[in-house]
Amino acid sequence: PIKFHDWIGEGWAILFSHPADFTPVCTTELGVVAKLAKSGEFAKRNTKVIAISCDEVSNHLGWQDDILAYNSLEKSEGEHPFPYPIIADPKRALAVTFGMIDPLEIDKAGLPLTARAVFVIDPKKKLRLSILYPATTGRNFNEILRVLDSLQLTEYNQVATPADWKQGDKCMVL
Repeated sequence: PIKFHDWIGEGWAILFSHPADFTPVCTTELGVVAKLAKSGEFAKRNTKVIAISCDEVSNHLGWQDDILAYNSLEKSEGEHPFPYPIIADPKRALAVTFGMIDPLEIDKAGLPLTARAVFVIDPKKKLRLSILYPATTGRNFNEILRVLDSLQLTEYNQVATPADWKQGDKCMVL
């Protein structure tokens, strides 16, 4: 089990949910996040990523190989071959608590699935961003990185970022 606040440590975190393992859109999304993690994009932002869905741990473990293969990624060496953890929440306790349930998307048993939620948590363990995508729309993780860059810049400097701002662009002094 992961103790979330301890796991975050002194950095930032992105918690994101997906509707179901072994589905096409989710496979692309978790693959993109794996690529970003393996390339150091989250590490250079002092950010950890973690996923959650209503599937069992055994599903997550079996699916990880598919994610890596589909996205042309190699397994990591060592104890954890996948670059970030995936939380199993089959009873939906966390998903309900965090408001991640999509009542329009249900599984074979008639239970609601998690939506495509994204939460960014700062080093003080405060929620700084919450985005909820419909199940039919994959996320743009470059946009999520852009927002993370903005949050980090504005956290440590008295500035604001304009529309379409990217790292290195001009910003406004407050």
